[in-house]
Amino acid sequence: MWVVTDLDDDYIANMEDVLEVYERPYDPQQPLICLDEKPITLHADVRPATPAVPGRETRRDNEYKRCGTANVFCAVEPQAGRHFTFATPDRSGFEFARVAVTLAMAYRRRRRSIWCWTT
Repeated sequence: MWVVTDLDDDYIANMEDVLEVYERPYDPQQPLICLDEKPITLHADVRPATPAVPGRETRRDNEYKRCGTANVFCAVEPQAGRHFTFATPDRSGFEFARVAVTLAMAYRRRRRSIWCWTT
């Protein structure tokens, strides 16, 4: 997670340039694709859930077993309503490159794509 310390004139001007990209009209030959990643913790139930019965929802115990970590890359083309999700074992440069190549191949017939990503 990053923190902006000062909202100076340069920062605001650069942010306005980024926001201008999102305001452009949709052009299928020049799609806007946003890519983000999120590390996640994998959990497993320790005890089975109690099934739902009339008048009562399924009950789950809040105790869990930790089963390691993973990473999820999510790509969105907001103006077209498309999204892609990639679960990876870690957030290495190799995994990022693999996701980027997969997306580039999905959009290879486009004139030019605009990419935005955060880490």
